[in-house]
Amino acid sequence: MVLQKLFAFMIREGTLSLIDAAGKETTYGNGEAPRSTIRLHNRRLEYLLPLNPTLYFAEAYMEGTLTFGDGGLEGFLEVSLKNFPHLEKHWVMKIGNLLRRRTRRFMQYNPIQRARRNVAHHYDLRGELYDLFLDSDRQYSCAYFTSPHGDLERAQEDKKRHIAAKLLLDRPNLKLLDIGAGWGGLGIYLAEESGCDVTGLTLSREQHAAAQERVKKADLDQQVRFHLRDYREESGTYDRIVSVGMFEHVGKKHYDEFFSRVRDLMTDDGVCLVHSIGKFANPGPINSFIRKYVFPGGDLPLLSMVFRSVEHAGLLVTDLEILRLHYADTLRLWHDRFQANRDKVAELYDERFCRMWELYLKASEVGFYHQDLMVFQLQLAKKLDTVPLTRDYIYEQEHGGLGRRADAAE
Repeated sequence: MVLQKLFAFMIREGTLSLIDAAGKETTYGNGEAPRSTIRLHNRRLEYLLPLNPTLYFAEAYMEGTLTFGDGGLEGFLEVSLKNFPHLEKHWVMKIGNLLRRRTRRFMQYNPIQRARRNVAHHYDLRGELYDLFLDSDRQYSCAYFTSPHGDLERAQEDKKRHIAAKLLLDRPNLKLLDIGAGWGGLGIYLAEESGCDVTGLTLSREQHAAAQERVKKADLDQQVRFHLRDYREESGTYDRIVSVGMFEHVGKKHYDEFFSRVRDLMTDDGVCLVHSIGKFANPGPINSFIRKYVFPGGDLPLLSMVFRSVEHAGLLVTDLEILRLHYADTLRLWHDRFQANRDKVAELYDERFCRMWELYLKASEVGFYHQDLMVFQLQLAKKLDTVPLTRDYIYEQEHGGLGRRADAAE
């Protein structure tokens, strides 16, 4: 069978036991940890799974036709991702990757209407879902852990503070644009901490409505506003531009367009901070399961591609920081919270949705531990002397307070 031959070729580290639909068990690997047992409940899977493993294994788990024994889902993911480089060398994956590369221009094409549909697929889910696993501010991006395996609430607050410091909010009444503003938490935080005037953009109707409601409750109507608008539709100029967790949805074909638009929207002495998931190597297509079920249109950049587009736009890279395992810890805490509230998620949706979301969170976490994923924070300017010559100002502002708090301390 093709599936058994695929496992025999692929599994070299750790141990994987396969129980087929007839009940026959076969073990692959070196007998060491990590260990996993999977059971197939449909014989058809033995022929289907090898055709597109990353997609069809996920769908089989979502439908309940594939279940896990020893090691559970996490054990299977650890064994799989440890051995994924071997899988990529198999002829099945080579053919699949070739076909995906042939269609990547279409997949990376991201006009405004398509961008709206892609965002709605994920971010227009019911808000109660996100309350069940995110922090209280609904920060849906990599947290910043100043101590290993820390508290999620603290780490997300530290992330906002870290980003604010890099934006150099050093004078009152700065105009700030937040591209991909989510539920408004970062924009409101920056307005409250520094007194800046904030304009936020989102393509999600659910996020837009929630953000507007939060502005009213915070009594910031005159200082903060959110628009249901694509960044390519925005006009005017801004002293500061921030984009957190949005660049992953731009698409490689549109990197030049993104950074050219940032340049046009930014004042001559402006500062921009882009926070995004990226890859250390391998510019291949995003995981088929993630693209189909979680983030349609999602695309992870290599820094070499990003820098090339920054250069084409005539912008300067004034700071770059790589957050390596911060997102693994963030995803672990999200997954733990999700599992603690799994019954409530099932009431909102169903068990199939729970398995899909569980797989998304856990696979992403394990991916940050075992694959070439990272998060980068890229600071941009138009002039060499826009930001101070050393990074001391970042840590001084983080620990000394921003804007209004700093003024109060004086």
